Amino acid sequence: MGKRWLAAIALSAAAAGVYAQDYPTRTITLTNPNPPGGMNQLMAQPLSAMLEKITGQPAPIVNRPGGTAAVGTAYVMNQPPDGYNILVTTANLHLVIEKDKIYGIKSPFTLDQVAPLALLTADPLIMVVHPSMPVHNVKQLVALAKSKPNEIVFSSSGPYGITHTPQVMFMDAAKIKMRHLPTTGGGPALTQALGGHSQVTGGGPATTYPFVQQGKLRAIASWGTKPHPAYPGLPTFQSLGYKNVEAYLWVGLFTRTGIPEPIFNKLRELMAKATAEPSFKATLEKVQVVPDYRDAPEFKKFFEADHQRMAAAIKSIGKL
Repeated sequence: MGKRWLAAIALSAAAAGVYAQDYPTRTITLTNPNPPGGMNQLMAQPLSAMLEKITGQPAPIVNRPGGTAAVGTAYVMNQPPDGYNILVTTANLHLVIEKDKIYGIKSPFTLDQVAPLALLTADPLIMVVHPSMPVHNVKQLVALAKSKPNEIVFSSSGPYGITHTPQVMFMDAAKIKMRHLPTTGGGPALTQALGGHSQVTGGGPATTYPFVQQGKLRAIASWGTKPHPAYPGLPTFQSLGYKNVEAYLWVGLFTRTGIPEPIFNKLRELMAKATAEPSFKATLEKVQVVPDYRDAPEFKKFFEADHQRMAAAIKSIGKL
C-alpha cells in the first residue's frame, strides 16, 4: 500500500471525524417497512419525538411497506452511507432472506448490507390456546397433539412469519404435528383463535394479555428465557426442557454498512440518549412492552443468534 493511499485514508478518516462533530445537520428519516400501526410504528413514534428534541432536526417516520418488509429494508440499504436513514424493523429482516433461499429467489438486499444499530425491545412470544381446549400446560398440549396428529389447528401471521416459524420450532422439538392456518397478520391470527377457528396461536404480551385476563384465551408458555412482567408465573419452553425453543417479537434499529465509524458512533450515542428518556419508556410500558435497549455490539450478537434459530426452523418448513 503506497504512501499516497495511506494519506488518503487518513484524510478521509479525519474528515469523517470533523463531520461527526456536527452530525446531524439535517433530517434523519426513520423508515418503517410495514404499514402504519403495529410494533414498528409504536416504537418509532416516541423515538422520533425524542430525536427531534435532542438534535433539533426533523426525524419523520416514513412507511414503505411491501414484500414482507423487503421493500422498505432494501430502500434504506441502498441509500448513501451518511447516517441519515434508519430502519425500524423486526425479525422479518432475516426471515424474508431465508424464505427467498428456500425458493431460489434473489432478495432485494443482503445481510452483508445490514448494520445492527440498537435493539429497542425483545418481548417473548406467548403461546395461547382457546379455553375450550382441554389443555392447561405444554405437557397436556403435546399429549393431545400426539393422540390427534394434524388435527389441532394453530393460526399464524403468515407462512414463514414471526408467529409461524416459532410454532414449527416448538413442534420439531416436541415431535408433534399440528395443522397450520396462515392469516395476513398477528391480529387476524389472534382473531382466528378467539373465534375457535384455531386452537393454538402465538402473540406478544401486549396483544395476548387483555384476552387472557378476560378468559378468552389461556396462556400456557413463553418462548423467552425469563418471565415477562405481564406473565410472571408463566413457564418458558426452555424451563420445560425445550432448550432451543426461543423466539421474540423484537424491534431494532439498523443502518446500512459503510457509514464512517465516527458517524456511526454518534448515532449510537443519539439512540442511547433518546431511548433513555423517561417519556420513551413510559410510552412502551403503557402497552405492556418492556424496553430492552442494547447497543450495537450486543444487538449484533442477539441478531445473529436469532437469525440462526429462525433459519433452522425455516429450513425445516421447506417449500409450502
